[in-house]
Amino acid sequence: MALPTWHPESLAARLPFLRARASLTAATRAWFTTRGYTEVETPSLVPVPGMEVHLHAFRSAFTPHLGAGTGRTLWLRTSPELALKRLLVGGAGPVFELARVWRNGEVSPLHAPEFTMLEWYRPGLAFAGMMDAAEAFTRAVCPAVVAHQGVTCDLSLPFERLTMAAAFARHGNGLDILATEGDSAALRAAAAAAGFPPRPGEEWEDLFFRLLLERIEPHLGRGRATFLTHWPTPQAALARRDPTDPRAALRFELFVAGLELANAFDELTDPAEQRARFQHDVAERRRLHPGEGWDVDEEFLAALEYGMPAGSGIALGFDRLAMLASGARSIADVQWLPFSP
Repeated sequence: MALPTWHPESLAARLPFLRARASLTAATRAWFTTRGYTEVETPSLVPVPGMEVHLHAFRSAFTPHLGAGTGRTLWLRTSPELALKRLLVGGAGPVFELARVWRNGEVSPLHAPEFTMLEWYRPGLAFAGMMDAAEAFTRAVCPAVVAHQGVTCDLSLPFERLTMAAAFARHGNGLDILATEGDSAALRAAAAAAGFPPRPGEEWEDLFFRLLLERIEPHLGRGRATFLTHWPTPQAALARRDPTDPRAALRFELFVAGLELANAFDELTDPAEQRARFQHDVAERRRLHPGEGWDVDEEFLAALEYGMPAGSGIALGFDRLAMLASGARSIADVQWLPFSP
């Protein structure tokens, strides 16, 4: 029988990783504050926890018993993103947050239902500049060589910048992913021609993510870190379209030692396009998860209408970064009192 997480023997086994995490936290704050970022805190209990279709949130409720107010459903945030961007509209300038976030149902060596997300945003910073910043930060706070599950990564080497189109061309038998443009039939035909027969009922997103997981990601962040950039526009989320090729969005993910570590956008500032994306996401969530969900975030869209400055932002899994910095094998090793299923 496993010892409880508070037990002295259990804590002692995790303590080297936890002390490394504490040092990483201090180094992170120092790195950002010396570069003109302000550390902020945004609400954890919110009316809209995030807009990602496939994330499940923890439901709560506000029940007034002191002062004014009406009862309403609230959620624990899955990300601080929408709140941080409202601060950009308000003129907060470059900001970062070490944010506690919650995602229901996520438990594995790399996932926990409660974890820490490091997010930072800088007005005026272009897409390539955010890659420069992410590379510099990762290199500054981690050992020169990191490893996970036998995969080693030398952070002293320049990080690879690989577009999604090039990744599929290289590792997906030449499949032209951008040419499918969200068309399920087109992607099924292209996948079959490339030697990856689709499964019955697979729509564009299902097949895209299966190919990404099985064919592309196993090659990323090995030997040196990889930025996977220019995602197909059906996966744009809150990213701006590439003005040189509207089939792609200015989004990247960072892979280090085989781990997906961060997700970043050149931020979309067009409120009409963002509303259309949100409305699609709300409808898709209700289709996939009947009885669970929330409406479009009208407060965020109102902020976009007021005017958000152009810039870039990134969300980095801080627990995973702590795993790499400390050599831990599981996310539970770098949490002081980890979740017990």
